[in-house]
Amino acid sequence: MPDFAPSVSADESRINFRLSQAIGFTQCVITRETLEVHFWLSPRADASRMLKVFADGRDRIVAVAERRMRTRPGPLIRLASNDFTARC
Repeated sequence: MPDFAPSVSADESRINFRLSQAIGFTQCVITRETLEVHFWLSPRADASRMLKVFADGRDRIVAVAERRMRTRPGPLIRLASNDFTARC
């Protein structure tokens, strides 16, 4: 179950968010580049626009983050562009 309190990093290079699990929370990050490539974020968008794009794509972002939590668990899930590339 997601815990949506996303925040933009000070340098606006990523959005930090948490996902809850039965045993606690996992910290997650999605890069700005990923939002630009896969979620149509403008390269010059400000922090509020980044959060809007994140909110619009959150179902897909959470699905990918949850899949990563199952396949490669760890203290930090860092989502990058290749996590959203279709695989054959």
